[in-house]
Amino acid sequence: MTETNVPQELTYTPEHEWITRTSPTTVRVGITDFAQDALGDVVFVQLPEVGTEVEAGESFAEVESTKSVSDIFGPLNGTISAVNDELESTPDLVNSEPYGAGWLVEISVDEASALDSELADLLDSDGYRQVIEG
Repeated sequence: MTETNVPQELTYTPEHEWITRTSPTTVRVGITDFAQDALGDVVFVQLPEVGTEVEAGESFAEVESTKSVSDIFGPLNGTISAVNDELESTPDLVNSEPYGAGWLVEISVDEASALDSELADLLDSDGYRQVIEG
């Protein structure tokens, strides 16, 4: 088994999404190296439209692979402020660059303090390693 890449600077959910802050009120979200590896070859990504409300724990997108279709769950409450349009023509970026060009969406919240508190409830890299190493 190959070593799963779990960058320390990111925040994670138990549902295998990663989150990184891109501004005081915005985060970028993708799926982890572990998730893309478990899915296999990603062939289609269904993302929401900009302006869509996202609720923590609720499905807001789907990633389809040769093996299955997986829901992507909101890591926090907010509004979709950007989607990765590259995935429409090259969904395999989710496999090849899960922490880079394979990002899925950006989510904005109203206040930086609300984002601080929501991010504090998520997992750090050590916590996520415990989830995947079970």
